[in-house]
Parts: sequence; structure tokens; C-alpha cells
Amino acid sequence: MNETAHGVYSLPTKIGRSIIWIFITFLCFLMVFPVLYIVFGSFKSNQELLVGGSNIFPKIWVISNYIDAWNQANFARFTLNSVFISVGVMAISLVTSTMTGYVFSRRDFPFKNALYGLFIAFMFINVGSVSLRPLFELAVKVHLNKSLLSVIFISAGTGQATYIFLAKGFVDSLPKELDEAAKIDGCTFFQTYTQIIAPLLKPVIATIALLSFRQGWNEYVLPLVFTMSTPEMRPLTVGVNMLKNAGDGTAAWNIMFAGATIAIVPMILIYCFFSRYFMGGMASGAVKG
Repeated sequence: MNETAHGVYSLPTKIGRSIIWIFITFLCFLMVFPVLYIVFGSFKSNQELLVGGSNIFPKIWVISNYIDAWNQANFARFTLNSVFISVGVMAISLVTSTMTGYVFSRRDFPFKNALYGLFIAFMFINVGSVSLRPLFELAVKVHLNKSLLSVIFISAGTGQATYIFLAKGFVDSLPKELDEAAKIDGCTFFQTYTQIIAPLLKPVIATIALLSFRQGWNEYVLPLVFTMSTPEMRPLTVGVNMLKNAGDGTAAWNIMFAGATIAIVPMILIYCFFSRYFMGGMASGAVKG
């Protein structure tokens, strides 16, 4: 930073810093506003929401929206389904990504760089809903189209590129002398991973766990397609959206907003508890590598 002889920032520097802060504040507003709109909208009557207006705060606070949302949606079952999907995606992602990252970091094999480059390319490629049809057809062939396991496997597979990138970056930062010492002591390659490397991966494991749990919790299109014939298997994201049809002839946005607010509370709490590990793992995996 440019400073004057008295330690005070110069005018151009002050203007530049002000512009940066204004821009950051604007971006934060764009990110936070939809969440605040949903939270405060959950306390509005449906009529007030349909009329619209610029007032984000409700004129009359309607607490019964939450009672109606809880009673009209099978929240207990939907929550269990969401937890099952999220934990499944997290478990598979942790095992496969850390092991793959370790192999890419420590092993040499044919087409290693090309294969890793392909993984990294898929961090920026998203075919979206185009892949739903072939994935659903595959699930039918293996008789998993009526099980949440199909959602878990597909969701875990689509997030591997980012997690492998973070895991490999973190393993690259660990000294190879650890592997050599373990090999001298008679450890196999797999034993070196499980007994030496894996315990040192706690920061990046926490990051991958949080990201993959969030990914499974927020899945919408996949479970929507795979649970069309089995409504009792819907997760919260799908069940909450169905609350929109709970009104008498009009979309019940107030009830859906209340359900959405309930659904996002677990993720907010998890992030608050693990944010320190999340930021540390992101820095270790993305910067050190």
C-alpha cells in the first residue's frame, strides 16, 4: 500500500480501497439477499407474498406457517432421507478422493498426467440434466432406480474431481520421507496410506466432508427424478418444493418458504461448527499443492 510520510493512506489508495469495499459489499448483498428474503418471507402471509412489494420484513408475523409446513410435509422421513443421502455421499467421497489423491501424488503409472488432467477438466465441465436420461437408464439396468443408493453413487461420482484436486494438493505438501520411512519399516503402499498419510489429512478430510455433505444435502434434480414413483423416499429439497402446492388454488409460497428455512438450518449449524477446519483445508489443499 502507498502511504504518505505520516503513515496516512494517499487519496488514490483511499479511493481504490473504497471502491473495493463497495464492490465486495454489493456481492455480499447479492448472495445474502435471497436467503434473507426466504427467511423473512416465511413469516409473511401468502397474500402478502403474492402481492409482492419491496418491503422485506413482514407486516404481520405469521408463525403458523412453520406449523403448517411441518404438518403438511413428512419432515421426519424427509430429513432421514436427506441425512442418508448426505452421509452416503460424504463417506464415498472421503474414501475414494483421499485414496485417489494419494495415488496421483505418490505413484507413477502410464498416462498419469493425462488421467489427472481429465479429472481436473471435469471440474469445469457440467453436462447438467442432459446426463439424467442415461444415468436413469443405467440405474434401471442394475435395479437401483427405486433406491436412494443410485442418488448417492451418482452424486458422489460427480463431485470427485474437486475432492481429488484438494486431496492431491494436500498430499503433495507432505514430505516423501514419511513414505520412505514407512517402507523401510515394512509397510505396504496401502498401509502407508492408512497408518501414516490418512491421519495427517485431517484438514482436507474436514473440507471434503463438509463439501460432500452439502452436495448430498442440496441435491434436487437427481432425487426428484429417482423418487417420482416413491414419494416416501424424497429428501427435504424435493419435499419442501412440493409444499408450494399446499395452497387452495394458489401457490403456497409462505409454507414453502417456511419449509425451506427449516431445511437450511442444519447446513448453517454444521458450517458454523466446522468453518475453521473448512477454511484451513481449502487453503492447504488448493495453495500448498
